[in-house]
Amino acid sequence: MKDPLEHAMDDLDRRIVEMLQTDGRMPYRDIARKLHVSDGTVRFRVGRLIRRNVLRFSASINPFGLENGITALVGMQLEKRTHQETMEKISQMKGVVSVCNVTGRYDLLVEVFFQSRQDLRKFLVDDLSRIGGVNQTETFVYLDAIRKWVEAC
Repeated sequence: MKDPLEHAMDDLDRRIVEMLQTDGRMPYRDIARKLHVSDGTVRFRVGRLIRRNVLRFSASINPFGLENGITALVGMQLEKRTHQETMEKISQMKGVVSVCNVTGRYDLLVEVFFQSRQDLRKFLVDDLSRIGGVNQTETFVYLDAIRKWVEAC
């Protein structure tokens, strides 16, 4: 049985993550100095959060900073209750930023980022039909956003 505190973060963990969110390239030595702990403590805490799949490092881009980039949210209704299997398949597709099992009128919400409208069309028309099990979709193209970052696909 899993430890219920396995993914718990204490105040020091939160403060370390907050500093890394401000500057992901900040040296552990600088974080340690500001938080009045040793750099070994920061290194250990960050390593533990990464191993627990609570924290990861990645480079993100502002999708609205790219001339032809297009970001959208796709609501999907599934034919059967195959959420986990379908989520796995969709998550492996080019352009997919995230796949979420949700409540409400859709079974899944899929956030996507593409370099062009043609790439979005290919995803919606060609790629999704290949995985099967998707009964209906509704696509919401982002026109603008505040604090929106995605990993380049």
